[in-house]
This record gives sequence, C-alpha cells and structure tokens, in this order.
Amino acid sequence: MGHRARNSIYVGLEVEVIQKQDQRSKKRTRGIVSQILTNSSSHPHGIKVRLESGIVGRVIQIIE
Repeated sequence: MGHRARNSIYVGLEVEVIQKQDQRSKKRTRGIVSQILTNSSSHPHGIKVRLESGIVGRVIQIIE
C-alpha cells in the first residue's frame, strides 16, 4: 500500500515503476526518484514520479 501514498515516497528513494506503454506487459523499471509528479495524497494506481534517468511512471514497489 505504501506505493499508493504520496507521503511514503521522497526524492532519492529507489523504486520500481511501470511506464504507461508497459502497463499491459507489466514490465518494471528500477530507478531513483528525482521528482514526484502526483499532487494528491494518494492514487489507486500508484504515485507518478520522474526517475533520475528521465523515465516517468507509477510507483509499484519501493525498494528497501
């Protein structure tokens, strides 16, 4: 549930995201959060972020 709450995601956190074009295949991309793009406190499909590599996607897992 943590990937759906904005307060559990911060810049510098390592996460796995799904990009829009990969939603059907469920291909995950791992990276470091550089910017949080979702303004609301939560989102049912995951918080949208931009990774340091420039990739934009929704967080599906937080890497600890």
